[in-house]
Amino acid sequence: MTEPHALDIPTADDIRGLVRPDHVHRRAYADPAVFQLEQERIFGRLWIYVAHESQVKKPGDFVRTRLGGHEVLVTRGEDEKINVLINRCPHRGARLCMVDQGTSRLFSCPYHAWVFKPDGSLSSVPHRQSYPASFDLNDSNNHMQRIKQIQTYRGFIFATLNENPEPLLNHLGAMTEVIDNLVDRAPDGEVEMGESYFSVEYRGNWKLHMENAADIFHPSFVHASSVMPARKAPANASILDQDQTREMLLANGFGFKEWEGIQLNGLPGGHAYMTNIYSNGVLVQKEADPVATQYRASLVAKVGEERTAQILGMNRFNNIVYPNLIINAQYQQMRVATPIAVDRTLVRIYCFRLKGAPDEMFHRSVRFLTTLGSPASMIFSDDIEMLERCQQGLSKDEGPWVDFSRGLDSDRRDTNGMLSGAASEMPMRVQFQAWLNYLTAEAA
Repeated sequence: MTEPHALDIPTADDIRGLVRPDHVHRRAYADPAVFQLEQERIFGRLWIYVAHESQVKKPGDFVRTRLGGHEVLVTRGEDEKINVLINRCPHRGARLCMVDQGTSRLFSCPYHAWVFKPDGSLSSVPHRQSYPASFDLNDSNNHMQRIKQIQTYRGFIFATLNENPEPLLNHLGAMTEVIDNLVDRAPDGEVEMGESYFSVEYRGNWKLHMENAADIFHPSFVHASSVMPARKAPANASILDQDQTREMLLANGFGFKEWEGIQLNGLPGGHAYMTNIYSNGVLVQKEADPVATQYRASLVAKVGEERTAQILGMNRFNNIVYPNLIINAQYQQMRVATPIAVDRTLVRIYCFRLKGAPDEMFHRSVRFLTTLGSPASMIFSDDIEMLERCQQGLSKDEGPWVDFSRGLDSDRRDTNGMLSGAASEMPMRVQFQAWLNYLTAEAA
């Protein structure tokens, strides 16, 4: 019987051969060996968002997620410290926890009932007298495996498998601005994640979702089925959401003016963002209503008129923190794309409360999230259909190159290395330049 072999991991030269200045080879999306390398060198080495502190407020709170190729539990220990633990029993390797989030003072393995504390240390085993005298509950080999490198930024918890990572702030770079803006929008200076979230899994590569989030050309075509009814619907007909949904659907009817009017920005490290595409509706707060007036007054009372104007003046959309985090501070939204396989991706969509803001602000944000990114969303279901069609096409050998040439000759670069442009596929090129750099870098 032959031993199973690991996939033949591509060499650095192999990877370089997949990326041209304006084209990317289909293998980047469809080759399991490339995916395995991504898990090691991107999702294993970079700082990856794993949870928000508001999800693990008290000892025993936990969240189940993924880090690189591992399923992990983010927990709050009895000592109030945050832990990231491999969701695996050290006894026989069984997965310990099958729940996405909750509270438990102890984690018990369903196989042989080894019991662990929230910090991963072994608490007890059944029939202790049957173990040898040398068996020690305090032996670290008998504990759940801990991820050592954990850092937080304003409540956002990041972890990495890299034993010698760059500082988190270096990785985030200028994208700290959007995290700051989200938190600063809360009159009490703190945000809290909603109790529940949406999960959507699609049959496609994780990069397709991150590219789509920076693509301003597709809405006119992909979302036409919802734009047309919105154009025919009477204004202010819905008392449920103050016409928010209709305005959002209308905004996807892009044309030349919109394509050329949205500024795209790409930063070193693969990060990207654009100016806002939703210019109307109650969440934009262009016209004051009682909720917006109350909210603004509460923010002014805490930080003053000038600072309030600065905070509410940030008007950006789909802020992509590479490799897999998307934040929309203005709408209190966040999406996390988690690679499951080369052709399977899980997307979780979250909503934040702004502490000190009227409750209606949170309800409007939930409505926004439902319209834009829920499993029932007319917009997101269109996107998923396109991502899966792309994966189906890229799984075949015919026509192996993907074209990202739009805007190649018109993008501008500033002295800090940031690229900007309009009507461009520059964000995809920025993402793939980072992808290329990370995959060809030697281990630190």
